[in-house]
Amino acid sequence: MNEASTMSANKAAPSSRLMAHPFVRSVIGIVLTFAPVPLTMILSSALVDKPYRIAWPQLLAAVLSFLAYRFFVHRIEKRALTEFGAQGAARESLLGLGLGAGLVCAVFALLGLLGAYHLDGMNTVTLLLALPLAELMLVALTEEMLFRGVVFRISEQSIGSRWAIIVSAVVFSAAHLPNDGVSPVAVAALAVYSVMQAAIYMRTRRLWMCIASHLAWNYFVGQIFSATVSGHQAEAGLLRGELSGSILLTGGAFGVEGSVVTLVVLCAAAAWFLRGALKRGS
Repeated sequence: MNEASTMSANKAAPSSRLMAHPFVRSVIGIVLTFAPVPLTMILSSALVDKPYRIAWPQLLAAVLSFLAYRFFVHRIEKRALTEFGAQGAARESLLGLGLGAGLVCAVFALLGLLGAYHLDGMNTVTLLLALPLAELMLVALTEEMLFRGVVFRISEQSIGSRWAIIVSAVVFSAAHLPNDGVSPVAVAALAVYSVMQAAIYMRTRRLWMCIASHLAWNYFVGQIFSATVSGHQAEAGLLRGELSGSILLTGGAFGVEGSVVTLVVLCAAAAWFLRGALKRGS
């Protein structure tokens, strides 16, 4: 190697070491993956009238966010996109949908037994029930790519699974702190939910089940049980019901995700998936 080549290699070394640092890679991954979401929303609002902005901006943002994440994996990390591998995708997605739906139904069933949830009837089934799916898909996809695909995965490579679970749980909970009605119980439930999702990723090493369970959870809370989702205003869904009683049970303004019942259900689910991940040697 001649002197010029040696000098070039020495100049490149600091930048290469910087890019290899887990924190730097995490920040780059988060920025690249999330940036298409606000940019798409801002541009669509500026260029298209509101009546014509139904579902497609959210779906477009989801696609662009996925492509940005793919770019990060291929060009920055220089590896294959194994977390979106096609093998087992359908099965894991169905399992995730069943898991999310089952957990929400368990929460509301327990709340009903405790007298904190009263079912009044059903609303008319229309296509409007499917309309929120675009936004919920965007949320589930981007949050799982960010918190499991970037934060947890890169932390796990650097500091191991146990500390990565803690780091991703703290970051996931902190991201929801600005939401209305957040409480200590809600923060704890969000942290445990993050632990469960990390354990699912540890078992499958793919994001399909994480995304599907996240989607089903939000959809069933908001569109099936017509309840508040993470502090966002409740809308009329399939079932007409009322939450009443202690805030510890109902979750207050944050919704059932701030309920001790949800915390207990999620703790049981997280423990089960963590046990499975440890058995598999993850």
